Amino acid sequence: MRYTEAPARRAELLRRLSAHGYVSSAALAEEFGVSEMTIRRDLRQLHLEGSARRVAGGASLPIGGGRGLPFEERDGAAGQEKSAIAEACVDLIGDAATIALDAGTTVAGVAALLPPGRTVVSHSLPVLEACAERDDLAVIGLGGTYSPITRSFTGEPARDGLDRVVVDVAVLSATAVDSTGALCANELDAEIKRAMSAAARRTILLVDSTKIGARAPIRFASLSAIDLILTGSAVDAERRRLLAGARQVVYAALPEVRSTGTVAGGGSGDAR
Repeated sequence: MRYTEAPARRAELLRRLSAHGYVSSAALAEEFGVSEMTIRRDLRQLHLEGSARRVAGGASLPIGGGRGLPFEERDGAAGQEKSAIAEACVDLIGDAATIALDAGTTVAGVAALLPPGRTVVSHSLPVLEACAERDDLAVIGLGGTYSPITRSFTGEPARDGLDRVVVDVAVLSATAVDSTGALCANELDAEIKRAMSAAARRTILLVDSTKIGARAPIRFASLSAIDLILTGSAVDAERRRLLAGARQVVYAALPEVRSTGTVAGGGSGDAR
């Protein structure tokens, strides 16, 4: 059976991992009718999301991961939404040459999907790991003090590094978003997000639907300071109203969700 859409393909990978505990990149590429590189990129994103563990020749369940239906219920839906958001983000980045990628599992998924020839600037260890597996991207790593909570480098060295680069698009993450702005858990993380946005000509914020209306202590940007917010189509009407102050909102549709979303400020905001 062919799986031409990545979210559906990754959902099937999760189902097979749950059932068998291991999948082979080569065997799946032949069965799905795609390249082995495509399967490796799918498995890399699932690894970054914590849903799989990459091993020689394929992937296995993460250490401590459950098997069977509970695993799919717990991780499958969130993984599909994050995958859809990452793919929509790559389309929205367009032909930007230099992209700053923030810390966060959804943002890390963007690194594996970027077209060749781009330059990635990041302080995120998962992003740097994903880029290190590709020989078609240029990478600028930002140093600093490592934070195990965000799996990223923070502090003055990271901020100074951003002062020396010119970025076309900054892709940021957030712990939460409400009507007051984009929020995160600590000030060091907030400083890097602000510096990334300041270094960029355009800022895109990626947040899955669970983060709309959630809470976090530090506000790093107002909604009007972000050029575009990209989230999942699972956001209900009440939570969409919290984004009314945003310049633009795009809702990435899951394969089984094809409803039309409303963009704050007018127009249709579905990403297909």
